[in-house]
Amino acid sequence: MSGTVIVIAKEPVAGRVKTRLQTEFTPREAAALARASLMDTLSAVRATGARVVIALEGSRVAGGFEIVAQRGDGLDERIAAAFEDAYDGSPMLLVGMDTPQVPPELLGFEWGGYDAVLGLTEDGGYWCLGLRTPDRRALVGVPMSTEHTGRDQLRRLRALGLRVGLLPTLRDMDTPRDAAYLAAEFPDLRVSRLYRRLQHSAHPGLLFDQALGGTARVVATGIDGRKVPSLSELERWSAPADDVDRLALSRCEGPVLDIGCGPGRIVTALAERGIPALGVDVSPRAVSLTTSRGAAALHRPVQEPLPGEGRWGSVVLMDGNIGIGGDPVDLLRRCAELVRPDGLVLVEVDPDDTLDDTTPIVLHTPTGRRSTPLPWARVGTQTLLRHARNTNLHPTEDWRTPHRAFLTLRRTA
Repeated sequence: MSGTVIVIAKEPVAGRVKTRLQTEFTPREAAALARASLMDTLSAVRATGARVVIALEGSRVAGGFEIVAQRGDGLDERIAAAFEDAYDGSPMLLVGMDTPQVPPELLGFEWGGYDAVLGLTEDGGYWCLGLRTPDRRALVGVPMSTEHTGRDQLRRLRALGLRVGLLPTLRDMDTPRDAAYLAAEFPDLRVSRLYRRLQHSAHPGLLFDQALGGTARVVATGIDGRKVPSLSELERWSAPADDVDRLALSRCEGPVLDIGCGPGRIVTALAERGIPALGVDVSPRAVSLTTSRGAAALHRPVQEPLPGEGRWGSVVLMDGNIGIGGDPVDLLRRCAELVRPDGLVLVEVDPDDTLDDTTPIVLHTPTGRRSTPLPWARVGTQTLLRHARNTNLHPTEDWRTPHRAFLTLRRTA
């Protein structure tokens, strides 16, 4: 086939590509998806039999292809330069690396009487641009990465008197929903297979951090798929302490350690009462949100050494955090180590008094991303009382509101 296909590509380096995918994927995972998308695109262009040139930003990409370095300041200048650097006297078709589903038959050069071809994308951009000869006037100054880039590019081509053939509109992969669409509609692509693997193997901490950051909604379920309401109430966790929270905290004796502090509503409420308090959490985002409220927080698992061990007046396990680690007895023993003699441990338990569920939980996002199982426990009052017999804690108070239940315990000598 006479002609050149130019693939304009960026080296898939974590943190520098597919940043919009990072609302649900790590930088490394987003880069892996970008790499798979590029490999699918290169497979399609190789199948055309045309000469292939990669206009690359970066230093490494798949071997076996002619490569020219991108040059120019903006994307419009880099695309114009790619046409100039790849030109060998034959027509050229430039494609991006974000439409891995493109079939080879769309990349042919049977343009008939057209001087240029353009393929638009659903988000307002374009996935390909074909020119018979390089012409900077066709590109430089066209606004890039907007919802009207495709229309602006078409207008520019026609303003130059070029006869433009339009190719089918495609959907490019920029967001998690785009990736989900590709995986569903084009399941055999490399990027689709990788997406499916990543969908079911997210780290729970990643999804929790994204939920706290407002980039993804997360629902917690048991491994049986049933929703765990107490672990899916992000709006309540992020809001200031409510009347029930303040009622529970009225039992606390300072200083207070809040285990699994989340966005910091409990630590903040204690500070407002003038009670010294520290939150600890394994989520960097949670710690950041807590400190942004002016409260103190530490990024550390509860089982690692903590400040003031054996001298805390109270340890707080709100919002079902007795479930952390999946072993309530082990966590209660750790709390007994942290409080001073006769210190208080405040535990929010499940309203179902007899509940004793130590099966892991799974976090889900609306796009279907699912975490690996997270060890967790859900226990009611009777279950916790039974567990407390195996610790140096004895129960002192059991109370509840219409929808929440609490238990206080003190450390024995």
